[in-house]
Amino acid sequence: MMSRLLLFLRRLPRQLWFRVVALSLFSLLALAMAPLMTPFLSDDLSDRFGREAVLPVLTILASGMLAVTTFSLNVMVSAYRTASSTATPRVYRLLLEDTVTQSVLATFTGGFVYALSAIILFRAKVYTPEAAVIVFGLTVLMVVLIVIAILRWIDHLSDLGSMDHTLRLIETRSRDSLQARKTTPCLGGRCHTGAEVPEGPPIPAARSGFVRVIDMAAINARAQDADVDVYLTRLPGEFVLRGRPLAIAPQADDDFCQAISELVDIGDVRSFEQDPTFGLTLLAETAQRALSPGVNDPGTAIEVMGRIERLLWETLPEDTDARDDDARFARVHLAPVTAAALLKASFPPIARCAKEAPEVLAWMDKALTALEHHPNAEMPGAVQDLRKSLLG
Repeated sequence: MMSRLLLFLRRLPRQLWFRVVALSLFSLLALAMAPLMTPFLSDDLSDRFGREAVLPVLTILASGMLAVTTFSLNVMVSAYRTASSTATPRVYRLLLEDTVTQSVLATFTGGFVYALSAIILFRAKVYTPEAAVIVFGLTVLMVVLIVIAILRWIDHLSDLGSMDHTLRLIETRSRDSLQARKTTPCLGGRCHTGAEVPEGPPIPAARSGFVRVIDMAAINARAQDADVDVYLTRLPGEFVLRGRPLAIAPQADDDFCQAISELVDIGDVRSFEQDPTFGLTLLAETAQRALSPGVNDPGTAIEVMGRIERLLWETLPEDTDARDDDARFARVHLAPVTAAALLKASFPPIARCAKEAPEVLAWMDKALTALEHHPNAEMPGAVQDLRKSLLG
């Protein structure tokens, strides 16, 4: 179950509220620690940087940061809705993980919480004149952080919600996912084809939804203890109904199958963690939206295909088979992500919408011709099959 905990901790910093809460708590902690630092101050500092010096600044911060935070949230929501309407609705969840936006909003909110809390503590006469000097120093530090955040926010707003920013974000996350699969073609297990799966009791899905993350380490550990092999029949990104088979475990009992079922994370939406085709699907959907009659933007579709071509050329491994002696999780078997599957997620949706855009089809033919020279042994045949079905 440790892998589930690590997965939760990995996803936690991507949540919008996480940095906001973390910086707000840090601000409160700094205010609580201020009285403890007074023994290190000289007596004359309290006359220059006391209560009267810091309270006006705190009042300005408390009123100003509330307005700035509200305005920034409105801008963020508006920009993300624009990106979702011009690219694909599924990119909204990806945009919410933008670290720059999260850091800026966390700084603004943390500044508001800090200033308001400090004012309350001053009015309650909690702080001594010496502690007020520490609060003054913390306030100066907070002002510096806020100024830096404003400068970052101004620079980020020039690109936020634009098509370039959206495509760049999708490509970056797709590259990470594809690169991870390039390093471990079968998620660290042994590769197999569908014809190699033996007969045995099925491992049912615990719920209906998309397979998102497979806990390979935990499954392998349980399989070693039970001295059985597990053959996964559903890959990350595939949809499965509750009770339908996720895997096959020859010679396994019901308790083992139930335990393995709990080690496969299934959710309502797809994720990037172990699904290398998800990013390619988002790029293809963006090109489809650009080719719709209401938008009619073949240039964006061509740019998307250029990004897809670059991703496939740079991240597809030369060999998609995991040798038995290289498998970290030798008791777990699953099918590798093939070149044909990556091509199917990328180009057919665009081709269906590009019948009235010959320049887009011409670029697609050019991209497929270039990918035919990829060193991956499966790519030339997959490209030829795709070209026959799409371009004739």
